[in-house]
Amino acid sequence: MNFAPGPVIVLVLMFGGSKGDSVIQTEGQMTLSEGSSLTVNCSYETLQYPALFWYVQYPGEGPQLLLKAVKANDKIINKDFEATYDQETTSFHLVKASVQESDTAVYYCALGDTVAETAGGAEHKL
Repeated sequence: MNFAPGPVIVLVLMFGGSKGDSVIQTEGQMTLSEGSSLTVNCSYETLQYPALFWYVQYPGEGPQLLLKAVKANDKIINKDFEATYDQETTSFHLVKASVQESDTAVYYCALGDTVAETAGGAEHKL
């Protein structure tokens, strides 16, 4: 029995840090076909040197940490998702080469203070 690939729905919400820090994202809800590539843009504005995060929230579950980068030019990969912390362009775009129906979720980009992160502060939670 052949099944046509179903749509993959990706919702993107952004959260910033404090002290005027922010993350910027232009996409809203996206519907993709299975096998399509995914790029979710995340740019940030801050006067600090931030830690950057991607969280994923699957239907019926709480948010889970997907990717975390604490230094410039870090390329982080997890579950076929990747993001590169680009300090020059102030971006941390989420990329997956081929999405599956199981990737249907809400994706959150966030930033935090690297001083708290590297000093053993609490794990960044939404």
